[in-house]
Amino acid sequence: MQDHIRIRDLPARAGESVTVRGWVMTTRFSGKIGFVVLRDGTGYLQMVISKSEAGQALWETVRQLTQETSVAASGSIRADARSPAGVELALADLQVIGPSADFPITPKEHGTSFLFEHRHLWLRSRRQVAILKVRHEVEQAIRDYYHREGFYLVDSPILTAAQGEAGGMFETEYFDLGKAYLAQTGQLYVEAAAAALGKVYCFGPTFRAEKSKTRRHLTEFWMCEPEVAWYDSNDNMRLQEDFVSYVVGRTLERRREELKELERDTSTLERVTPPFHRISYNDAVAKLKALGGNIEWGQDLGGDEETQLASQFDKPVFVFNYPKEVKAFYMKRNPDDPRTVLNNDCLAPEGYGEIIGGSQREDDYDILLSRIREEKLPEEAYGWYLDLRRYGTFVHSGFGLGLERTVGWICGTPHIREVIAFPRMMHRLWP
Repeated sequence: MQDHIRIRDLPARAGESVTVRGWVMTTRFSGKIGFVVLRDGTGYLQMVISKSEAGQALWETVRQLTQETSVAASGSIRADARSPAGVELALADLQVIGPSADFPITPKEHGTSFLFEHRHLWLRSRRQVAILKVRHEVEQAIRDYYHREGFYLVDSPILTAAQGEAGGMFETEYFDLGKAYLAQTGQLYVEAAAAALGKVYCFGPTFRAEKSKTRRHLTEFWMCEPEVAWYDSNDNMRLQEDFVSYVVGRTLERRREELKELERDTSTLERVTPPFHRISYNDAVAKLKALGGNIEWGQDLGGDEETQLASQFDKPVFVFNYPKEVKAFYMKRNPDDPRTVLNNDCLAPEGYGEIIGGSQREDDYDILLSRIREEKLPEEAYGWYLDLRRYGTFVHSGFGLGLERTVGWICGTPHIREVIAFPRMMHRLWP
């Protein structure tokens, strides 16, 4: 396995003889000329074989290649602007490493259920490879952004006794301590870390036991959750728009080929620059009513309302200061309107809805305790959280960005189940 050359590196090897390892995607023959497309995860390579030059044995080996057979292919590299890699390989030798008989996913159309049952194999398709590469870029951009901005990564626990959001929780028995839950959010823990480090974030899987079948929901998904000491709600929104703009710009810069493979119209993404639009919840309700909606003040915005509202703007929009009854207990009361809290949702355009939910946190001990009691949450589970207000309380804000919704928006995919390698939904726990 020495001198292992990746397809992405082949343009620099024009004129050389090399060996490339990968998987067969397609074969095509025209008379005494054969064409094989190979992939290796870094790119796609067309290999060409001439029967008269290759000899009968090699020709027959190539003729018998099937989809997803893994091979080691040797030959000379020559420039070819028409080929996916900018070069092609004149095949001189080929070794079959792993045969592939009757690969279940063929170029014909397959139903969604079939494809997700074979998700472990469907990942190899061009579209899925492109999505995974965009997701990788988004994740790396997130980490790079917060490193550049002086944030510290804090790993929050997956098992917790405290509920962070309304809605279902996956629970388990935790030795002799009673029930534990899979974390819905790492937010409560990064609030504690913000008092130690000032600017922090966590980035990992979160879980919601919600019986939802919409295209925007998964039971297991990833969130990036920054928390910043001394930031109020306006500071929080400024951070969000700068952060999202960086991630989108970085992806456009480095993953244009993948977005092209996905047939993504990038014109709307090109407009994602600060500042984003802002509209209060009060004005949003009025606007939706003017557009023919039947939403009433006090109701949360659903997916349809988010889509309709976001369609009125040419880039993401913040909806801020929702009624406290529809938002979490930890959000700071709005001193100018006690019916509302100092929070925001960031809505992506093109029907993708909320990608961020954020707020200024309630920093008053007595008010936070009363909110915990109003929600009938177990006070003993939040004793440590209340300590943050008891010992040196401070203004602080943060938010959570849903990775899958963000990647889905950037890729232009209709359902977020495609943007995570192995999605978990109500009726899917495999592969």
